[in-house]
Amino acid sequence: MANRFVRSSKYRHVFGRPTRKEQCYDNVKVSKNAWDTNLIKANPEYLSVNWDSSGGGAFAVIPLSERGRLPERIPLFRGHTAVVLDTDWNPFNDSLIASGSDDGKVFLWRVPEDFTLHVDLPVDEIQDIAPVGKLSGHPKKVGHVLFNPAAENVLASAAGDFTIKLWDIEAGASKLSLKVGEVIQSMSWSANGSLMVTTSRDKKLRIWDTRQERPAHEVPGHAGAKNSRAVWMGEHDRIATTGFSRMSDRQLALWDIRAPEQPVDGFQLLDSISGVCMPFWDDGTQCLYLAGKGDGNIRYYEYEHDKFEYLSEYKSSDPQRGVAFIPKRGVNMHENEVMRAYKTVNDSYIEPISFIVPRRAETFQEDIYPPAVGLKPAMSSEEWFGGAEGLPPKISLESIYDGTGLKEVSADEAKRVQKAPEPAKAPEPKKEVAKPEPEPEPTPTIIQTPPPSMKEQGATMMAAATKFQDTEPVEDDDDASSFEEVQPPFERKAATKPAVAEAEKVAPAPVTSSVWEDVEAPEPQPASPVKKTEPPSTTNHVDEKEPAKSSDAASDSVESEIKTMRAMIAQQSQQLTSLTQTLTELVAEVKALKS
Repeated sequence: MANRFVRSSKYRHVFGRPTRKEQCYDNVKVSKNAWDTNLIKANPEYLSVNWDSSGGGAFAVIPLSERGRLPERIPLFRGHTAVVLDTDWNPFNDSLIASGSDDGKVFLWRVPEDFTLHVDLPVDEIQDIAPVGKLSGHPKKVGHVLFNPAAENVLASAAGDFTIKLWDIEAGASKLSLKVGEVIQSMSWSANGSLMVTTSRDKKLRIWDTRQERPAHEVPGHAGAKNSRAVWMGEHDRIATTGFSRMSDRQLALWDIRAPEQPVDGFQLLDSISGVCMPFWDDGTQCLYLAGKGDGNIRYYEYEHDKFEYLSEYKSSDPQRGVAFIPKRGVNMHENEVMRAYKTVNDSYIEPISFIVPRRAETFQEDIYPPAVGLKPAMSSEEWFGGAEGLPPKISLESIYDGTGLKEVSADEAKRVQKAPEPAKAPEPKKEVAKPEPEPEPTPTIIQTPPPSMKEQGATMMAAATKFQDTEPVEDDDDASSFEEVQPPFERKAATKPAVAEAEKVAPAPVTSSVWEDVEAPEPQPASPVKKTEPPSTTNHVDEKEPAKSSDAASDSVESEIKTMRAMIAQQSQQLTSLTQTLTELVAEVKALKS
């Protein structure tokens, strides 16, 4: 626990919030076809579902606002002669959708205005929606369709003839073709729409220069026999893939397109579940979401320092076959929702799942909602096929939050705002490293505060020393009182002055000056010999009769008194010297301990 480190992240506490059953999309008939696609696709307005229908293929479009139980008979998007395998919404037009089918056709559809599933008509009179465009060219089933994220009206379709055709929708023709040579399992565009990554049944990861119609890189991918998926990580030159090992364990890998020979830091083991893992990338939060087929869990990672940092996992007992995520401009920013997913449950209803950053603020959260791609493309299809490149302009999500419509931001502003969170992370360690440098300033302040406590401790030490000194004078208190009975004032004053001078020479001035005042009081300690010479005190009355004898006796007593006082003063001065040395050592030791 001593070395435990918690990584700083705005998304460390993101949690997935399920939806109550009555707020889900119930009475849905999801296609039972076993082809490996996501089955559902979503945008901020509609949800498309591969429908289980008879009499040819069809799919349904559900307005996101019409939650609850769907009618038994709804208008379907019908036109294919075989089952619909995949759909995809146009990123720049929420009403335009493309579909691929087992009949080898690619159809284009437009959602009618004011489209609703609750039609006030008899069941026999409900009309299905017909396609507005047909793209023919694949001899076998079309398993995947995907719009270009930067160019308008450019669509890629992968078919069973092991090729990917790039369509110009405006011209209604296929202008480029990528020959993969194996069954395509997944494909994903780069952010500027110039490159594409594919995974296929031959376990190869290919990065295509689409307008050159050849792979720029072709490297071994996941070694397992089951399907693998790939997703381009937005504006990064990185690709995330999910797949299986030879032992059928699920894996996650990060690839650098400049050196894709091996994944960055190898293949990361996820678990041993057999379902395919569907990856989804969110460029705003820099997070990767992995949804498993056949289980009800969605785990998510944050991309930082060229690796995926595990954040958490949304767990559910309801298994899912299809999952879709909406673009960032469709999330509910008033509830701090950063992503929203839709999952199929038991092929009978679709459940929304909101991924929320737990915050109490009721204002726009700029740090978790950087500018996102809007509805304006970077170029036309003609420009793209002519070799143009570019990123689509971004919009400020604050304008959607305020309800003022889509407000476009400049490329420089978008880069500045988008890069703001990354430097915000970097300065944190710098600040932590920089703090120790100014620490010498706080440490002196910490050292400056103790002097009062040092003085207090010194005073307590002095008090202890004086208490220790007073033990001896207390014993001589009786002698001092007895000495006061005999007061030869003149001789004693003359005798004490040299004694004090000698004591001042022996003891250090700064310490003895304070301590000596206490010691001066017990000066008359040599009173014991005077007590013994009480007869001279009685001879004071005889001095008048015998002056010679009394003067000799007095001089003898004074000399003995002086000698005794000198001896006592010398003894006390030695004690004071030792005490001052001890006190100096103790003060020094306390200072050392304090420092």
